[in-house]
Amino acid sequence: MTTVTVPAMGASALRWLWLTLLVLVIDLVSKYLADSLLTYANPVPLLPVFDLTLLYNPGAAFSFLASAGGWQRWLFVAIAVGMSAFLLHWMRRTPVAQKCLGIGLALVLGGALGNLFDRSVHGHVIDFISLHWANYYFPAFNIADCAITVGTCLLLVDMFFFSGKAPD
Repeated sequence: MTTVTVPAMGASALRWLWLTLLVLVIDLVSKYLADSLLTYANPVPLLPVFDLTLLYNPGAAFSFLASAGGWQRWLFVAIAVGMSAFLLHWMRRTPVAQKCLGIGLALVLGGALGNLFDRSVHGHVIDFISLHWANYYFPAFNIADCAITVGTCLLLVDMFFFSGKAPD
């Protein structure tokens, strides 16, 4: 019979929860400011390829299921709650020496919680970062989405370059 040892809280990636909280606070404050100071769907150009544009997304990434009639809100809330619990469990089981994995998990969790808050409280996710080139506009996004993207990249880096190797 194989036994799995779970690191104690101080020795696990849970020590990166401060980063999760930081992402969550920055995300919620930035969304509050965007919602308070910007006019819906009215771009504020900052650079030739970068605008601040307040948009509400009732769907998932790239507005997936945005026009589904409302039921998708609770589906996405349930998925986010389940994923957040899974990420916390994964963080608890990750040794603190696996920094890339721990930071990646913390970033994804912070972003997931930020979008979960929006979806639960507002019924949609507040997006306000708009990147474009000529007539091509990338879907608007927010700080939580940035954290999820960077965190996912770190998880991939860990998987391809550090997974299975003894920490230094």
